[in-house]
Amino acid sequence: MNRPLLFLDVDGPLNPYAAQPERRPDGYTTIRVPRDSGTSDECPGLSSRRRPLRVWLNPEHGRHLLQLGFELCWATTWMSKANQWIAPVLGLPELPFVDFGDALFQERPDGVHWKTSRLVDYADGRPFAWVDDEQSDLDQVYVTAHHLGPGLLHHVNPRIGLRENDFHALADFARSSSSTFPPAQPSPGRGSPSA
Repeated sequence: MNRPLLFLDVDGPLNPYAAQPERRPDGYTTIRVPRDSGTSDECPGLSSRRRPLRVWLNPEHGRHLLQLGFELCWATTWMSKANQWIAPVLGLPELPFVDFGDALFQERPDGVHWKTSRLVDYADGRPFAWVDDEQSDLDQVYVTAHHLGPGLLHHVNPRIGLRENDFHALADFARSSSSTFPPAQPSPGRGSPSA
């Protein structure tokens, strides 16, 4: 059976970066990521002596995400670096990621988030949920108009990150979209009994 996709942003949903800087949320651990590690918040020309990036992660989130019934996929400016820095802390395997390429941080004149069209293209009609802290109504309108399958844009408050109610909403969507999305049929000559 094909599972729906869950596009995961890191900063906001998994790393509540907007929480009070002097108080790490309960259940979270701190990692320090060197600014020269290839993360997207780097600015060319700045000294690599800058303080490391502080990232708060809750190791329990990985287990909860794996139990939701989705195929997980990074949808973050961290791109492949999420597998190096984030996945091990959460206990996640290496995940595919959306390569935003030239779209990275490029504002669109229609106000749609720069990630949205890439996620719709990546999903290619497959049901998906997207957890992020930067979505708007314009993104939902875009997904509704350009995506053939079900799509859930789930906003997460960057002050608190993913919570129990978020996991419940995602699990409900995974169950409902799995039951309405037919399993893939093998093409003749590609694993079908008639080949």
